[in-house]
Amino acid sequence: MAAITADDGVRLEYTQAGDPSGRPVVLMAGFKAPATSWRYQVGALTQAGFQVFSVDLRGHGSAEHPNAGVTMERRGQDMAQVLEALDLTDVLLVGGSMGGNTIWSYLSQFSADRIAGIAIVDQTPKMLNTADWPHGYYGFDESNADTYFAEEIPPTGHGTPIWKRGRRLLRLLKAMKDVDRTLTRGELALLNDHAKADWRPVIEGTDVPVLFVAGAESEHWPASHAAASAGLAPIGTSVIIPDDGHAANIEQPEAFNEILLDFAKSL
Repeated sequence: MAAITADDGVRLEYTQAGDPSGRPVVLMAGFKAPATSWRYQVGALTQAGFQVFSVDLRGHGSAEHPNAGVTMERRGQDMAQVLEALDLTDVLLVGGSMGGNTIWSYLSQFSADRIAGIAIVDQTPKMLNTADWPHGYYGFDESNADTYFAEEIPPTGHGTPIWKRGRRLLRLLKAMKDVDRTLTRGELALLNDHAKADWRPVIEGTDVPVLFVAGAESEHWPASHAAASAGLAPIGTSVIIPDDGHAANIEQPEAFNEILLDFAKSL
């Protein structure tokens, strides 16, 4: 992987593939997930003529893992510095899980001048369930906002049972095989920062096309978040992939790739 040094000295990493003259597609993985978790998308995108950048921000994958200071705000700044260092414009940003809300963090701090479109993969913009937003993380509400993610990512009892996932599970295990499942104090702090954020106002102010993709059987939240989020965006659309979980691009890559390529070619 190639490296970029952030303005505070932390090493970020990325891989590049495809036609250098093609529209750049920047892939941002979710919490604990490495850039290599996009392994099922890179080939499809490059074959379609796109230039693909799979990025590891601080604390993830092959990037440097500082002991502290990994916040959603900092992730947005890191994204900006990657785009600037690579001098990318007319970009399709694709974010899975926390990677999706990292895009909103970026746009909350910087303009969308470099961006042609955005695809968010199974990520609600507000994880905390409230009266005006019932599309958050199952069981997470104002009564337990300070404790729910204190020690772990709680199981929800939703989604397809592990023993029924078949090839979906095999793909997920392959994509995440090198990930350490334990959570450090710094990672838990990032998870809580992520969980308490509300990015809906940023979506409302984003004037580029946004696609929200949901796994119909996500373990984390109801698939209704996709249409609800698209309704906030000035140019928003949504798709639900049947028989798919939270790692929608990994568990059902063929269906996901068709949806993503259709969106990318429409920009």
